[in-house]
Amino acid sequence: MDNERVILAIGRIERALSRIESIKSNRAAEIDPALEARHEALKAEMRQAIETIDGLIERQEH
Repeated sequence: MDNERVILAIGRIERALSRIESIKSNRAAEIDPALEARHEALKAEMRQAIETIDGLIERQEH
């Protein structure tokens, strides 16, 4: 059951990132460089968090 919650959370994160990317590409000309840098930093943090979650799930399964 805990794995299901994690998988659902990851799905929500992925959908949110997809929406952000879609909005970003539609408004590329309007984006402030400082906001762009912040967005890239948040994406990097999310990638790290997902990698951490993946590692936790893998250890739990073995």
